[in-house]
Amino acid sequence: MNNHIQAKKALSNTLEPVWGDEMIQGDSANLQQWQRYIEQEIGFILPSMQLQWLTNAIDHTATLNGLTTQQLWHQLPKDNEIRQQLLDKVLIHESRFFRHKPSIAFVTKYAANYQRAYKTDTPFRIWSVGCASGQETWSLAMCLTAAQLSNHVILGTDVSEQAITSARLGQYDKRQQSLIPQNCQQFVHPLITKNSGNVLSMADASSKAERCINTHVDWQVAPTLRPYVSFALHNVIEQKPPTSHLQNVIICQNMLLYFRKFDQRDILARLSEQCAIEGYIILAPGEALFWRPSNMRRIAHPQVNVWQKISA
Repeated sequence: MNNHIQAKKALSNTLEPVWGDEMIQGDSANLQQWQRYIEQEIGFILPSMQLQWLTNAIDHTATLNGLTTQQLWHQLPKDNEIRQQLLDKVLIHESRFFRHKPSIAFVTKYAANYQRAYKTDTPFRIWSVGCASGQETWSLAMCLTAAQLSNHVILGTDVSEQAITSARLGQYDKRQQSLIPQNCQQFVHPLITKNSGNVLSMADASSKAERCINTHVDWQVAPTLRPYVSFALHNVIEQKPPTSHLQNVIICQNMLLYFRKFDQRDILARLSEQCAIEGYIILAPGEALFWRPSNMRRIAHPQVNVWQKISA
C-alpha cells in the first residue's frame, strides 16, 4: 500500500474537531473536517452537491445515538458500530437492475466461451465491486443462469454494512422488477411472508434488523440463484482483498469517480492483482481513461470500457 494511504489512516485517529463560525444547523461540525474524516476512512470525496446529504447523515446518526455532533465526533474512534452507522448513511446506495446491459452481456458471453473452451471444474469467478444493495450482482446471476451456465461464483462487495445486508436479502420493489428483461423474469419470485402481516421473512435472514432493511418491497430473487452469489463487507481502499481467489471478471462501475486520481490508480492496481491472466476488468464508460498499466490492455469495444490482463 502506498505511504500516503497509510498516512491518511493514521491521521484519522488523531484528528481533532475545529469549532468556529463555520457551523451548520445547530451544533453541527465544520463540514470540511467531516469531509476529511470520510475521505480518510473510505477514500470517498463527496462533491459539493452532496454536502447537505453529509450534514443530514451526521445529524441523523447523532440523534439516533442521543449525542450532539461534537459528542459523535469524539465517539467515532471508540465505537465501531456508530462509525459504521455514519458511513452507511453517507454512502450512496442507489443502484438498479441491468444498469449497463452491454457490460452484463459481455460478461455472459465471456463466461459461456470460457466454460466451453476450458471445460474445467474450477468455477468462473466474478467480483462486483461497490455492489450497493446487490442489483448488479443479482443481474449477473440472472443472465448467466438464463444462459444455462451453472459453474460460476459471483461475489458482491461494498463498504456499507446496511447495503450488504439488503443485498443478501435480495428483496426489491416493482420499479426494480420493471428493469429486468423478459428472459430473466423467471427469477422474480413472490415474497415469502410470515402470517398475514407485512413482516418479511427469508430463510437466510438471521435477525429482525435484517428483515426490516427494506420497508417497501414486492418480490425477491429466486432461491435457485443463491448458491451462485455471496456478499461481503469490504473497503476497496484497503490492501487486503475480500477473497484469495483470482477473478475471471472484475466489475467496478460508477464508483471510481468518488476517489481522487491517485487513489483510483491504487484501487485499479489492486484490482489488476486480483484479476486472472486473460481475465477482464470492466469500468463504467468514460471512467479512468488515464489508466495505462503495462500488464493490461484496453479492448476495443463500442459500448464497454473493458481491460484484459495480459501478464502478471
